[in-house]
Amino acid sequence: MSKLVNFFGQKVKVINLGIPSFAEDLRKQGVEVMHTEWRPPAGGNKKIQALLAKVEAWQSKVKAGKGAR
Repeated sequence: MSKLVNFFGQKVKVINLGIPSFAEDLRKQGVEVMHTEWRPPAGGNKKIQALLAKVEAWQSKVKAGKGAR
């Protein structure tokens, strides 16, 4: 049995974000893993992330009935 399974005397459960092979390696060691596909917004592009943030702020104003400014 893997050392990870009995970490601190308790069974370890892991949430893996992004790279599927990390989850598979843990499963092979008997660790319970929940894998989630995740990538940074806009592929990590800071300029596009800033534009998306502006769009989200505008959408919030529209939903609140305040209009966009």
